[in-house]
Amino acid sequence: MLYRRFGRTELQIPVFSCGGMRYQYKWQDVSEREIPADGQENLENTIRRAFDLGITHIETARGYGTSEMQLGRILPKLPREKLIVQTKIEPSADPKAFLKTFEQSLRYLKLDYVDLLGFHGINLGSHLEEAIRPGGCLEVVRKLQEQGKVRFVGFSTHGSTDLIVKAIQTHQFDYVNLHWYYINQQNWEAIAAANQQDMGVFIISPSNKGGLLYQPSQRLLDLCAPLSPIVFNNLFCLSHSEVHTLSVGAARPQDFDEHLKTLDLLDRADEILPPIIKRLEKAAIERLGEDWLNTWRIGLPTPEQTPGGLNIPVVLWLRNLAIAYDMTDFAKMRYNLLGQANHWFPGVRAEAIDPKTLKDCLSSSPHADKIPDLLTETHQLLAGEVVKRLRSD
Repeated sequence: MLYRRFGRTELQIPVFSCGGMRYQYKWQDVSEREIPADGQENLENTIRRAFDLGITHIETARGYGTSEMQLGRILPKLPREKLIVQTKIEPSADPKAFLKTFEQSLRYLKLDYVDLLGFHGINLGSHLEEAIRPGGCLEVVRKLQEQGKVRFVGFSTHGSTDLIVKAIQTHQFDYVNLHWYYINQQNWEAIAAANQQDMGVFIISPSNKGGLLYQPSQRLLDLCAPLSPIVFNNLFCLSHSEVHTLSVGAARPQDFDEHLKTLDLLDRADEILPPIIKRLEKAAIERLGEDWLNTWRIGLPTPEQTPGGLNIPVVLWLRNLAIAYDMTDFAKMRYNLLGQANHWFPGVRAEAIDPKTLKDCLSSSPHADKIPDLLTETHQLLAGEVVKRLRSD
């Protein structure tokens, strides 16, 4: 395993983290005796496999159902001084409720402290306010730090880049969990801001939200060769020293295997990546056109600025992926979450487009005239049954 300094925490964090979102029994708390023995055995085998590989960072959340409870059966059996344990709790308008939730997390984990405590889902300005306002949740965390129950504090986010940068520039956080990978590089400004503050940078779900890379299209397989899409994306992310660790949402012990192939390639990333990236860019130009690829994002409104809350940037992004790389399964999955995921994945699908209502909000786009038709086309391509989001998607 390779390790990187996790910003000012000075923790040596493995470049792969064991995410605790996909091996738990249920998405809500249940009695411990309800957890099936085979499910618990699988989780414990997964954690032991991670630890044996040197993946010492175990990441979970109160919002991940039985994950904490199940981890509490295995973590105390491992050398505590070698573990980096992170859990996450949603900010609350009631600091007492936040403290009560943290205490529940610690009881479930059966630990005396967590190394990293994250505010889970700083997705809106109101969430940041709840976290850092005087007398709010952050003051609770500072007391927990004084008591030795929390070492470092950070936040996870699915919010806009502007909001993430704003949160970083409060100077209150030691690290950030955010989305950034080859198919979605919008948050680079936030990563740069975090590095300026010497914060740790954790990439959320690069193989799932980064394109369902464990079930890639044949076109993506061909374009990423000789690497698998998973290894390509890992190498792309980790070739940037500003990125410290990537989450592997393992559901089974063997789920780490493909990721491990990245490690021996890192010192050759400058040689390996350029031809693959060039091939991916050429393929996208062939199907979408160079002018569109270079300008499609210009002047697009946010869902809040769009009649009906339509998420135009995301709809067009998913269209691009489906057409350029045949990533239709991923695009359908994400598209049909729109309208179901609240602030975790905001906006709605392009169900019924009236070009007249979009005229004003698209006035700054060089593609204003054709975007309504493209939205309709995308809905026809991707619409299916709405997808029920995971509790903390």
